[in-house]
Amino acid sequence: MLEHGGRLRAAARQYAPFCKGGLADWLDLSTGINPGVYPLPAIDPACWHRLPEDDDGLAVAAATYYGNDRLLALPGSQAAIQWLPALFPPVAVACLTPIYEEHPHAWERAGHKLRRLQNASLARALAAATPIIVLCNPNNPTGRTLPAAEVLAAAVQLQRRGGWLIVDEAFGDPDPENCLTAFAGGPAAPNLIVLRSLGKFFGLAGARVGFVFGAPEKLARLREVLGPWPLSGPARDVARQALADGAWQAQARRDLALASVRLATLLAPIGEVSHCALFATVATAHAAALFEYLARQAILTRHFPAHGLLRLGLPGSEAEWQRLCSALANWSP
Repeated sequence: MLEHGGRLRAAARQYAPFCKGGLADWLDLSTGINPGVYPLPAIDPACWHRLPEDDDGLAVAAATYYGNDRLLALPGSQAAIQWLPALFPPVAVACLTPIYEEHPHAWERAGHKLRRLQNASLARALAAATPIIVLCNPNNPTGRTLPAAEVLAAAVQLQRRGGWLIVDEAFGDPDPENCLTAFAGGPAAPNLIVLRSLGKFFGLAGARVGFVFGAPEKLARLREVLGPWPLSGPARDVARQALADGAWQAQARRDLALASVRLATLLAPIGEVSHCALFATVATAHAAALFEYLARQAILTRHFPAHGLLRLGLPGSEAEWQRLCSALANWSP
């Protein structure tokens, strides 16, 4: 299995000789999860002792929020990443890299021929003439974002030659106008499949709730693979309420817009910074040393050694911001 951010306990054990405090003393910036988590609502006690039901209002809330009722609820978008490749016969697949590594890992494991297009444009991917293109928008781990119109045009071009476009929009919620979820599987883009997640923007990573949008026949096959009750009743209840809370969503978008600019500005002296609303990534030859330096101060970040990148999520309080500022102010390569 691949390694991911959020392995705080492992980091605390590894750096125990340098960090005197316990787990609670760590500042975990290793993921792109919103630190301003959606406030947990009251959960119907019946969720705990009844089997989940599909007509509980979650699908309606999701269709309204995302603008598309061609959807399937999943135990996190990771489930779609793992099982989608099995819905296609083995073909050549282009991945715009760097990318969330679970994507190429899953396609290779399913027997597809993978083409990694390093730092390539979408036009370059289309020129590769592969039947399937996979990308993240905003991209993880770089934070770079492609305009929705460009991505939709790519889907149309792929459709003309019988191809498919798979877009992971897990980090797209802060900028819904640049998301293509509403088009997935519809007349304008029947070959577009979009993945969404409640773990990032809503901060509900532990609930393991995600959605996939696309052609109904693909969703039906995926549902068969997942089997009954892929989501727990409590997770469905929390997700339904979060998706319907427009006031919280609007305030969260305003807060994230300010925080993301603050983080990018803070990292600018270190190297080339790219960012989206939920994290910032700095490209520097000293990424490994900076990761180690911060970890020895109980600040966990995410290092991508193959690309010379260090990704940082958003601090969740002013005290955490000041702690990060102080650590970076004292950093020297």
